Amino acid sequence: MPAPVLLTDEQRTRMHDLYRQLHEHPELSMQEHRTAALVQAELEQCGIDTFSCGGTGVVGVLRNGEGPVVAFRADIDALPIKEDTGLPFASTATGTLADGTEVPVMHGCGHDAHAAALLTAARLLAGAKDRWAGTIVFIFQPGEETGAGARAMVEDGLWEKAPKPEVVFGQHVMPGLAGTVQYVHGHPMTQADSWKVTLHGRQSHGSQPQDSIDPIVLGAHIITRIQTIVSREVDPRRSAVVTVGTFHGGLKENIIPSSAEFTLNVRAFDESVRDTVLGALRRIIKAEADASNAPEPTIEVLSSFPPNLNDRQATDDVVKALRQELGEASVIEGEPVMASEDFGHLVEPICVPSVFWFFGGHPAETLAAERIPVNHSPLFAPVMEPTLSTGARAAVAAILSKVGLER
Repeated sequence: MPAPVLLTDEQRTRMHDLYRQLHEHPELSMQEHRTAALVQAELEQCGIDTFSCGGTGVVGVLRNGEGPVVAFRADIDALPIKEDTGLPFASTATGTLADGTEVPVMHGCGHDAHAAALLTAARLLAGAKDRWAGTIVFIFQPGEETGAGARAMVEDGLWEKAPKPEVVFGQHVMPGLAGTVQYVHGHPMTQADSWKVTLHGRQSHGSQPQDSIDPIVLGAHIITRIQTIVSREVDPRRSAVVTVGTFHGGLKENIIPSSAEFTLNVRAFDESVRDTVLGALRRIIKAEADASNAPEPTIEVLSSFPPNLNDRQATDDVVKALRQELGEASVIEGEPVMASEDFGHLVEPICVPSVFWFFGGHPAETLAAERIPVNHSPLFAPVMEPTLSTGARAAVAAILSKVGLER
């Protein structure tokens, strides 16, 4: 069994300070310049070699003689949300979306906790080289929320610049009990696809509908019809979700517009279910346009999140290490969630095992409340402890399960 690496009070205080800095200064996806500079400075202060990758991504490589190579990933981007947590270090930051819209920005998904925990794990391991041998690759990934960051790092030569690992680890804070970890065998999260669909019509006065092709009515039929895909085309023993998140059309109540658009999101664990749903969407969108005598709609893929698969043996090894570190009762087998991650894009090109788990961020009293703040909520604020310490200790334990020395 690898010798433990202890998190001291001094290191815990440093982790809290890092977390406050990250939380107070969030940045939108692929714009994480300040965050990347902070991450790089922290890693280099620990004597870890670094390089930039994928725009605002940062990679640290910590070598310690001959041995296995292991990688651990944390994401660093934030969301266009106006924070309403009331924290003394709450974000008042703003950012600019790709279309030029200025928006409030918040770490509403816990990526600040992921980064602070992994930076702390890196510092602990850099100071305990007598406890392990091999190479650790610390990946601080931008743009997870848009599904762009992992792909950008791979396309920028991540696995040509960094040693190829034998396993890749990742974790995510969720609204579970702080101090606990949940793992899943198989798929912990779904694949996800987001589209923007533009409907093309013919504009006319509202009093002369016979001269129009109404894209709003067309959109209403499409959106109603696609609600039947999951209930009538997917085996009820399997799962999928189809959500229409936005619908925009027209500028005035007495003008039938020339176009309208909506965005949709699809989630599924199984690749064949995903293919069924996406195929049905294309079929229905085209068929309803034909029924309205409208031109074929334009479909733009906004994002695509890959499968996320936990290797059975690697998961069992990590669970054993986590239970040794955190205690049997704190490491629980959970259920897959319908959320998605682009973590799989890091793993796909190198065909190695991966393990991705969740750690809780709420105290018992918050979980007992009528409404629990969840990820992407303006109220999402994981309690600092024991959340951060659990994340850091879990990262160290998982890494040592691969590179730790026997005592």
